[in-house]
Amino acid sequence: MNIPKVLILFRLLLAPIILGLAYFIGDDSKITIVVLMYLGLISDILDGIVARKQGVSSTSLRRMDSQTDMVFWLSIGFATWILYPQLIANNYVSIYVILAMEVACYVISLVKFKKETCTHAFLSKLWGITLLVAFTSLIGFNHSGIPFALAIVMGLISHIDRILITIILPKWTHDIPSAYHAYLIRKGIDFKRNDLLNG
Repeated sequence: MNIPKVLILFRLLLAPIILGLAYFIGDDSKITIVVLMYLGLISDILDGIVARKQGVSSTSLRRMDSQTDMVFWLSIGFATWILYPQLIANNYVSIYVILAMEVACYVISLVKFKKETCTHAFLSKLWGITLLVAFTSLIGFNHSGIPFALAIVMGLISHIDRILITIILPKWTHDIPSAYHAYLIRKGIDFKRNDLLNG
């Protein structure tokens, strides 16, 4: 059994469940959504680790993981919009900017490499942590405040990094820690990768 692929498919399956809970059940589903969000995060952490331990990590698996991450977090974002429409309305400019930058990441990569972006960058992982904290605070405790603002700021910073990575890279590859590392690749300079964070 390909356990990493099962973990990725599990996370993908969570997306429509989370949306369905938010839409059809509403406020009473908040705790369940938070629990599913953490289960999705655990599966995201484990799939890469298990893949490397089993020696089954591959470009196709990393691409599948990257696209599933996007679908998973978008589902939580839309669930939040369903549960807290006014909060989204109050922050629509910054949210739309982040969404536009996400689209830009894909467009630039598709135009340049004919493949979608798959960086798994450090700042993107950090943004994921701030999203987790923000959604936990918001959905679990009805509080936005600093956690939500921090997630917005990190979202903007991480997307700038991803766009720079895609622009700097001379050819498509996956698991690039940062724009600086993309520069090293462009210059043909080798660097040590962290086995826990990058494949």
